[in-house]
Amino acid sequence: MRLEAVSITNFRCYDEEVRIELGDLTTFVGRNDIGKSAILETLEIFFNGDLVSMEQGDASVHNADKTVSITCEFSELPSTLTLDAGAETTLADEYLLAQDGRLKIRKTFDCTSKKPSAEVLVIANHPTADDCANLLELKEKDLQKRVKDLGLDVALKGNPGMRRAIWAAAGDLRLREVAIPVGKPKEDVKRIWEQIEPHLPMFALFQSDRSSRDSDDEVQSPMKAAVAAAIAEVQEDIARIQAKVREKAEEIAQNTHAALATIDPNLASELTPEFSPPTAAKWQGLFSLGLNTDDGIPLNKRGSGVRRLVLVSFFKAEAERRLKTSAKRSIIYAIEEPETAQHPNNQRILIDSFKALSDDPGCQVILTTHSPGFASSLPQDSIRYISRHAETRKPHIQSGVDVFGQVAEALGVTPDSRVQVLVCVEGPTDVLALKALASALHQADATLPNIAADERVAFIVLGGGTLEHWVNQHYLRGLNKREVHIYDRDVPGYAESARRVNERQDGSWAVITAKHEIESYLHKDAISMAFGFDIEVTDHPVEGKATPKIFGEAFAAHTGHGKPLKDSNAKRKLAQQAFPCMTAEMLAERDPDGEVRGWLRRLGEMLN
Repeated sequence: MRLEAVSITNFRCYDEEVRIELGDLTTFVGRNDIGKSAILETLEIFFNGDLVSMEQGDASVHNADKTVSITCEFSELPSTLTLDAGAETTLADEYLLAQDGRLKIRKTFDCTSKKPSAEVLVIANHPTADDCANLLELKEKDLQKRVKDLGLDVALKGNPGMRRAIWAAAGDLRLREVAIPVGKPKEDVKRIWEQIEPHLPMFALFQSDRSSRDSDDEVQSPMKAAVAAAIAEVQEDIARIQAKVREKAEEIAQNTHAALATIDPNLASELTPEFSPPTAAKWQGLFSLGLNTDDGIPLNKRGSGVRRLVLVSFFKAEAERRLKTSAKRSIIYAIEEPETAQHPNNQRILIDSFKALSDDPGCQVILTTHSPGFASSLPQDSIRYISRHAETRKPHIQSGVDVFGQVAEALGVTPDSRVQVLVCVEGPTDVLALKALASALHQADATLPNIAADERVAFIVLGGGTLEHWVNQHYLRGLNKREVHIYDRDVPGYAESARRVNERQDGSWAVITAKHEIESYLHKDAISMAFGFDIEVTDHPVEGKATPKIFGEAFAAHTGHGKPLKDSNAKRKLAQQAFPCMTAEMLAERDPDGEVRGWLRRLGEMLN
């Protein structure tokens, strides 16, 4: 399941409902004490209630009503569920989905209580017509009676089939959005939540100001997340164990009932075992991991910077692991201020790891930051900017490229005055690809500029990109710097754009790639080194398939994820992992005419 959005009502500074859409990588940016951490903590409360739990004081002080509401919307839902013993059904067939086809789960907390507990509801477009509104609450005997009363010709075995027959016979179901309680322990509808909950994404929160304890620190959280991920990947084995325990328990109950009947038949007409299997949290609680460093010193006793390095290592390792395995259950990593106590080099490693993780199917990453350096490298579509309304002083959340100017101003992001040449490309993956190729060529020929590290060169991503690119585009253009434009051949209109640049007479120039796109310059060995499988890289599309599409299909087949990667995700993976494996020799084989080398030679002549 994939988390698409969260709505928060009456929690701390969010006294009015605020709805936040979430992507594969979502970054909350804003000043201190603006409400960034509150969003992550509501998700921790919703999914776990372990690291952070709902307290009386969490209800907004601005409202008399002390009910806090957290609503999560999910897509990529399980294909089938077993709401009744031995009978499979679907969320759609049971009218448990919202009108847009998503699963909306709401948890409400009465914060007038000393220890607020959650009431779980499914917000669904559900039948409200007479004899149709409460079918999910009915036991088999009650459904059988209703079927007989309605005179329906349907098998009196299998609750989903009887519900479908009743709904089909009703005509107008009067579908309305209703809240269906599913979490009450003594109600029959609890089976709905018991079936849905195991499919929810795992949620791992890493707080920036966590206390240094063995049980709850920068060390334990990654280890707990690792245990949770491992348990999620052996769910089939756990299910077999639980089925065997249930079978044995029922056998013992039957034998006990038979023995009881021989003693006194009047004591009990039946003896039915109530089987409650351990939750995922209980399974995880069985395992505890600790880490010692040199001389047996526990890691949590080391300095904060060292402890946070564990976070760097964890995400780097996890990104690499998930690339090589097929994880069946999705996971959400939520990290507060990951740049805390980290050297800029480690911050860059973290950003790369987060991007790699978020590209992986079944994985989402949520970040908070107020660091200009860290925010500058984040993708534009990940930004959620939190500010306060000038008059009401209430938190206001904006997304999209239009907020980049406000983010730049709030965080103090400024352009680099050392820049002499602007390199203009289509997207952020082109930046990574060109930097990797330049680095490889520079290692073989030091006379060529290494634009991957040259502070005199700034990239402008004309089709979007990161906050850093936006700043450069909006501020550096006013400095009348010379420009180099490198466009892929795959879009015919780029030829006209290149022609206009070349007519400027200001020292700027533009080229169109001889091959279809920048990914066409990759060597198949670089892809094999990065991902462990082979594909053929061609100069131009074959049967309508260019390199990213061929790679996306091969990646899905290799990892077992099923659906091919979108071209954008395929490009991102190739840029982040395959291009860095390129060598000058590989490029010479793929680019025998020295096209890329020529670009760099010409660009180098523009630098003082």
